[in-house]
Amino acid sequence: MATLYLVATPIGNLEDISARALRVLREVRLIAAEDTRVTRKLLAHFDIHTPLTSYHEHNKRSQQATILAALAEGDVALVSDAGTPTLNDPGYELVCAALAAGHQVSPVPGPCAPIAALTVSGLPTDAFLYLGYLPRQSAERRAALQRIADLPYTLIFLEAPHRLLATLTDLQKVLGDRPVAIARELTKVYEQVWRGSLSEALVYFHEHAPRGEFTLVIAGHTLENDQPWSEDAVREAIRAGLRAGEGLPQLAARLARASGWERRRVYHLALQEGRDV
Repeated sequence: MATLYLVATPIGNLEDISARALRVLREVRLIAAEDTRVTRKLLAHFDIHTPLTSYHEHNKRSQQATILAALAEGDVALVSDAGTPTLNDPGYELVCAALAAGHQVSPVPGPCAPIAALTVSGLPTDAFLYLGYLPRQSAERRAALQRIADLPYTLIFLEAPHRLLATLTDLQKVLGDRPVAIARELTKVYEQVWRGSLSEALVYFHEHAPRGEFTLVIAGHTLENDQPWSEDAVREAIRAGLRAGEGLPQLAARLARASGWERRRVYHLALQEGRDV
């Protein structure tokens, strides 16, 4: 039986593609691509002329039969626009169908934004939970975060620039002021990995407009997270909340839950900080 190859492609820097990936893309009879326009540019750069067909979220059911028919005649490669196929990209159903039809499925490893961000985050890498994109609506996002708030694993999320501030706000409200690494444009010219606390991240990205695609790596729950915050940490979080336009009662209630301080003490500090802003 033929093989469906899951070929990882560069997330930015073209030099990251492997020699094996290039060989497989040249040798297969067909490449199924998330966006043929994106993949065609990659193939042209490396002078590869293998036939292309589209396979994306909106046509994956209709295209599955086409790709399985191609597999009946020879090997096929699946690629996404960037990174490793099936991670936040279509492909899971195709993998299952190929296996059910008796074909081999083989990974051609390479670039992967979540793993790249984790390795440079400075946070524990021995146990982690990757959850892709959080829900777009705040209420649903907070509910999802509540379900994982007590897990000890390093957490990895993806986020779009226009939702970053709202997501950071909900992350701090639900998880508390944990350490975070925020990676953007990995392997590209404007690569950046910002490290600090969630409250500091809110301040930074209020002052620096988010641009590019983001990967967030957040510390898991630990006993240390349960310790009361220092006064400096509480004041910094208050200032961040005030700059974001949060009302004093809501701010005090939220930070009291996160910091281990009494709500009344937080409220009085917020009043002081409000007069100084």
